[in-house]
Amino acid sequence: MEQNHTALSELFAQLGLPNQQQEIQQFIKLNSGLATETKIEDAQCWTSSQADFLKTALAEDGEWAELIDQLSTRLR
Repeated sequence: MEQNHTALSELFAQLGLPNQQQEIQQFIKLNSGLATETKIEDAQCWTSSQADFLKTALAEDGEWAELIDQLSTRLR
């Protein structure tokens, strides 16, 4: 898998979320505590289109999968 996207800020932009470092940290702080058994795409913080994007990207093991995994870890 070729990794073209290297920063969480790019993932946040793709999701239509504020993507400055401070805004990302705030998002993680507000939404942390995601249960281990909960899939990231099932977290309550996403719109349905954001959840669909996350689920599809992970299923395809696409270029975003590594960043989504990083975000998942930080939300736990």
